[in-house]
Formats: sequence, structure tokens, C-alpha cells
Amino acid sequence: MYLDKTKKEEIFGQYGKSATDTGSAESQIALFTYRIKHLTEHVKKNHKDFVTTRSLTQLVGKRRALLNYLYDRDIERYRAIVKALGLRK
Repeated sequence: MYLDKTKKEEIFGQYGKSATDTGSAESQIALFTYRIKHLTEHVKKNHKDFVTTRSLTQLVGKRRALLNYLYDRDIERYRAIVKALGLRK
């Protein structure tokens, strides 16, 4: 499995406040970004997998909504997470 418990703890520890901080916007955005990268590679190999393509689109929308939330609440946290993850906007 590409995303096991230790990988999640690593992501949450790196971008959240602690390894058990699963609810902060930064940790969720980082987790979504990891999943988006994995699904993007899958869709590149399996271009007819429309279910995964739709799931990928939904996941990008969820991440965008969290980024918009963070942008409205705290612009500095938004800028920090975008820079850390290397997102375009």
C-alpha cells in the first residue's frame, strides 16, 4: 500500500504541529498533495481509468478548498505551506 500509517505520521510530523496532528489545514493539504501525486502517476499509466481520474479531480478540489480557507484565515500559514509543498498558486 502506498500510504501506510508510518507515511501518514511522517507527513503529519513534517507539516503539522506533531505526528498526531491530523486535523490542521496544513497537514491535510500535505496529505492531499501526496495522494494527488500518487494518483497522477497512476492516471498517466492508465489513461482510461475514468473513476480514478474523477477521484483525482475531487481530491484537487478538496485541497483547493482547504487552501482557500487557509488563505482567508491566515495568509502567512498559506504562503508557508504553498512554498513548502511547491504548489503553483
